[in-house]
Amino acid sequence: MASTNNVTRSSKLGPEEREAALTRMKERELDILVVGGGIVGAGAALDAVTRGLSVGLLEQRDWASGTSSRSSKLVHGGIRYLEQLDFRLVREALTERGLLLQRIAPHLVKPVRFLYPLKKRVIERFYIGAGMLLYDIFSYTGGRPPGVPHHRHLSKRQVMRAIPSLSNDALVGGITYYDAQVDDARYVSSLGRTASFYGAHVATRVKVEGFIKVGQRVVGVHAHDLQTGERFEVRAKQVVNATGVWTDDTQRMVGERGTFKVRASKGIHLVVPRDRFQSSMGLLLRTEKSVLFVIPWGRHWLIGTTDTDWNLDKAHPAATAADIDYLLEHVNSVLATQLTREDVEGVYAGLRPLLAGESEQTSKLSREHLVGHSVPGLVVIAGGKWTTYRIMAKDAIDAAVDALDGRIPVSTTQEIPLLGAEGYWAAWNKRRKIAKAFGVHTVRIEHLLNRYGTLTDELLDLIRSDASLGEPLPGADDYLAAEVVYAASHEGALHLEDVLARRTRISIEAWDRGVSAAPVAAKLMGDVLGWDKKRQEREVSNYLKRVAAERQSQEQPDDESADRVRLEAPDIMTP
Repeated sequence: MASTNNVTRSSKLGPEEREAALTRMKERELDILVVGGGIVGAGAALDAVTRGLSVGLLEQRDWASGTSSRSSKLVHGGIRYLEQLDFRLVREALTERGLLLQRIAPHLVKPVRFLYPLKKRVIERFYIGAGMLLYDIFSYTGGRPPGVPHHRHLSKRQVMRAIPSLSNDALVGGITYYDAQVDDARYVSSLGRTASFYGAHVATRVKVEGFIKVGQRVVGVHAHDLQTGERFEVRAKQVVNATGVWTDDTQRMVGERGTFKVRASKGIHLVVPRDRFQSSMGLLLRTEKSVLFVIPWGRHWLIGTTDTDWNLDKAHPAATAADIDYLLEHVNSVLATQLTREDVEGVYAGLRPLLAGESEQTSKLSREHLVGHSVPGLVVIAGGKWTTYRIMAKDAIDAAVDALDGRIPVSTTQEIPLLGAEGYWAAWNKRRKIAKAFGVHTVRIEHLLNRYGTLTDELLDLIRSDASLGEPLPGADDYLAAEVVYAASHEGALHLEDVLARRTRISIEAWDRGVSAAPVAAKLMGDVLGWDKKRQEREVSNYLKRVAAERQSQEQPDDESADRVRLEAPDIMTP
């Protein structure tokens, strides 16, 4: 039952490791096979393998290529759920927030401060303040300190001093509180690597085309390697369906009616340069439908999100001109100097996998998660929110091991840091010495430490062996050439899009959305993955078509038009 893999195996996740993982999955039956490489699927793989089980994971596209890379980048309790009296969800999420901040991924998850502007002097301050107090109290109930400061009440003068760009008549005062933020795509790829390190066999760009059944029992899947064209079978005692907004589609492959339905809600975000308005903290604004965040993001602001039903292509949800105007209108309602379309550097759209219910409004559908054994051998996990992924993964594997023979250990992921987390604070304290030793600016070392933690040593080794890899990418000064090489050699990136859209966030942060960086990045990846010039040109061409289609879709008036235009760009390449 238990895996015999050595727990000290390499943390590298490159082409050779992918091939070895696929070979292992073809040859022997697994205890657990996870379908889906988003935050929950990667979390489930880590949970299962650290219980001593043999584990495989298949992802049709790339790590976090769906919902998990297109979130608000927040690790939060969900302060709006207090108003809905969903105290259990808030408490659970705040406990997880503290765990991620302080134990599991301190290099990736960071505190972030927000202001809630008050428009009424007494009643609103008391009402919102009581909610913030409850939020702080819940953050202590997980058995460890919350890792962030308490909320504070501010006068109008204090608010205007901290955020000079606010309109003078937009508020009478404010309350500040803390949550946390994360590069969601980087976290998921790190989570997948960590699962691989502990012995899970993981492979992206492998499509599950059907389930293998013996009688009514699921015993494996029919898989298609989209890199080579090979079709093969993977056998497993239990299969976990962690496909998010694709849950219903995956369930239909079984030939059985699903135990619950998932409804997709589209949320879009704008990326705006940090200098477009002055503020030392983010903003939380109420809208007629939900809440809107303005989130500090390096040299940028993230503004989002919308919350609308989506019934079109799930792989490429598209933002419309109306979506963009909606966000600009609401954020401009509190700004002295208005933002325009010309201020928008990037736009991205994602889909929330909500459990379908009676409500017609997606903003009122459940953020809870459900686990079901729809048919023997198949566990389905659906719903939930990014912050509570670890709990979702634990619940899914708990359900799977209930059907396995023998005594299986309980989940241990609350004690398992991601690769790069151990020793992070010591490395952070030495960052100036490291910068001096390598002759680079301290800001560069801080950038690397906050993306790779103590694995930064591996990138510095690349730069030591080739000084040109210490140069920034064209049009994307925040990122170094070494990061592209490392993404292909160590982080499972197989296509140019994987690097520009997820291993880095160039596709949403750069003014040209990665057009300038694409040829250079393709050459760097090609040197690692063995691409000839023709393959490099094809990768660049595909990426440029993606950028053009996204830009054009964001000028369309409605979802149908935007979806049609976005789908004109080629999808992942198959043989």
